[in-house]
Amino acid sequence: MHKDALHGKWEHRDIHNMYGLYVQMATAEGQIQRSGGAERPFVLTRAFFAGSQRFGAVWTGDNAAEWDHLKISIPMCLSLGLVGVSFCGADVGGFFKNPSTELLVRWYQTGAYQPFFRAHAHLDTTRREPWLFGPENTALIREAVRQRYALLPYWYQLFFQAYRTGMPVMRPLWVDYPKDTATFTIDDEFLIGSDLLVHPVTEEGSRGVTAYLPGAGEVWYDVHTFQKHNGAQNLYIPVTLSSIPVFQRGGSIIPRKDRVRRSSACMENDPYTLYVALSPKKFAEGKLYIDDGHSFNYDTKKEFIHRSLTFANNALTSSNLCPDCNFLTSSWIEKVLILGASKPSKVKKISCKETPVDFEFDSSMSVLTLRKPGMNAGDDWTLLLQYGAVGQRYFSVLKRNGSNWQGQTVNAFHFKCSNVVQTSKALFLILCSEK
Repeated sequence: MHKDALHGKWEHRDIHNMYGLYVQMATAEGQIQRSGGAERPFVLTRAFFAGSQRFGAVWTGDNAAEWDHLKISIPMCLSLGLVGVSFCGADVGGFFKNPSTELLVRWYQTGAYQPFFRAHAHLDTTRREPWLFGPENTALIREAVRQRYALLPYWYQLFFQAYRTGMPVMRPLWVDYPKDTATFTIDDEFLIGSDLLVHPVTEEGSRGVTAYLPGAGEVWYDVHTFQKHNGAQNLYIPVTLSSIPVFQRGGSIIPRKDRVRRSSACMENDPYTLYVALSPKKFAEGKLYIDDGHSFNYDTKKEFIHRSLTFANNALTSSNLCPDCNFLTSSWIEKVLILGASKPSKVKKISCKETPVDFEFDSSMSVLTLRKPGMNAGDDWTLLLQYGAVGQRYFSVLKRNGSNWQGQTVNAFHFKCSNVVQTSKALFLILCSEK
């Protein structure tokens, strides 16, 4: 624009991007008014400015079906996240030109792990629906989409965190590892939250990638094979066209919904699977956030569930982070996978009562699977892993009843109680060992 294109005393370049901000703002406000203030809006924009994240998602504009454009989508989204625009993504497959089959598959695999995930193309490009590239490639794209949908509970928790704190959902490694100088120049891999590391394959014909796993003294687990790797190393990963290198940080708990559905709406009441990746100190923590997914009741009426998930001292515990919140869910805990575990002699569930839990142990990968423990996702509960007849164990369960504590009487002659573990405001477990 010419410099004499003025808006009062302001040059056009000073306010050009603000126009996009105000168009998105007006559209979002119009959608809210149309629903009588009941429904959240969804407005996708290409033009944006500081503060646009309050009104909707952003995409990176008219890219092309080229490998370089696939690669650059990663640092572009990382940059947007750092300035507050977490809900961002690129046109999968490229807007202009026609992608090769390999490029299209790789772009779906990359886009599935970026915050905004959408295929989009110019009207004059050739058709590129996933089912037009042969059954093998359709299956690869389907698998990438399924991985995306399974992780929706984790994505939702991260967006709640971004709403509360501004922390980017998709972030460079140095955000979580600011003292590790090796992370400073990395822009071909990224973190989703603090707990998932993704290194998409963005080179044509690639047969391997080298991913940097940060964190001296930490471990990372391949989410597909559960193989454990040490942090602070460059790891070479052989890849095929089906490979999406993704790692879960040891010390984290990630909720997923693994049942395959036709849409996210069909998943609303589906059960959760918890992936517990143990640190070298046998500890892990995570969070779970649930609301109705469409209204403002989470804000106006505190209708949401926010749970803390913690694994410590051989106990996995869910406790309430918002005691004055009021929301009910039909979703329950269908399965728990504990990575880096050892085989227990027994597993018990403690909720309203104590019941045994079925489990399987894969000694080759050190993966413990707890099947159908059956707790409601919004309740307080604890799963206890017991090892052998002698040694540390959780012995007594005490539950608050008003100002009193009620529980089973303990014969102190046989047991030495060392400390108390609080699992919620209402539930305590006394940690004991045999004398």
